[in-house]
Amino acid sequence: MSAFENTPQDGRELQDAGELSGKDLFSVYGVDLTSRLLLGTAQYPSPSVLNSAIEACETEVVTVSLRREAARGGGQSFFDMVRSWDVRVLPNTAGCRSPKDAITTALMARELFDTDWVKLEVIANDDTLQPDLFGLVEAAKELSAQGFKVFPYTTEDLGAAERLMAAGCEVLMPWGAPIGTGKGLTNPYALRTMRNYFPGVPLVVDAGMGAPSHAAYAMELGFDAVLLNTAVAKAGDPVRMARAFAGAVGAGRAAFVSGLMESRDMAAPSTPVAGTPFFDLDAL
Repeated sequence: MSAFENTPQDGRELQDAGELSGKDLFSVYGVDLTSRLLLGTAQYPSPSVLNSAIEACETEVVTVSLRREAARGGGQSFFDMVRSWDVRVLPNTAGCRSPKDAITTALMARELFDTDWVKLEVIANDDTLQPDLFGLVEAAKELSAQGFKVFPYTTEDLGAAERLMAAGCEVLMPWGAPIGTGKGLTNPYALRTMRNYFPGVPLVVDAGMGAPSHAAYAMELGFDAVLLNTAVAKAGDPVRMARAFAGAVGAGRAAFVSGLMESRDMAAPSTPVAGTPFFDLDAL
């Protein structure tokens, strides 16, 4: 449960330990985080650029793909570099197409990085990289039974979300759009519905971000954090873009906590009309 209960109806947080300490903390699986931006580590121009991007956005959690890095060769040196960072590692099971593959990869990640955190991905389709919700729930149940703290990459499907929580997940990570598309939030209605349906559950929008404004919008909807990779890694200046996303996440969170005004169809004057002289033009 996050340090602040989300109250999407009025956009205001309830008092909690985080508020008493003066910090707006994001708490997941008992770990308090000050940053609400989680960053992927793939596709950067160089390790030095990746390291600078991590420092620029001040993230506290980075995701790492065992299968992808191992397939590229030189995985061990990359993993050694990751372990040297002062951040929490969230290994993922990217590329896994069955619960068995995902479980095996998670077990390897736990041994390699000495962490029980895992971002669980079970992919159903090569074109959309859409999660296999049936396989996802199956793998989540088994990994939770083996002591893992599972971060499931899922869709906005509420039925699947309930099953994931019943399987032991304490956080949900719905996609904003298919991985790597940069489309932003393609179904904000469904995401808003999910936020309202699970008011006390940490929710992280994962994948599909293309611009800092997309991240700000997700946070304005009341989501607890954002996870992204390609939008930073493939930017012309990844370091500056990482900093821009961090600012957008902070601005979106501040807007949600402050309470956004309600939209309306008709104009409403911002200047008081009391005492304003009115004239009958026909009488002039």
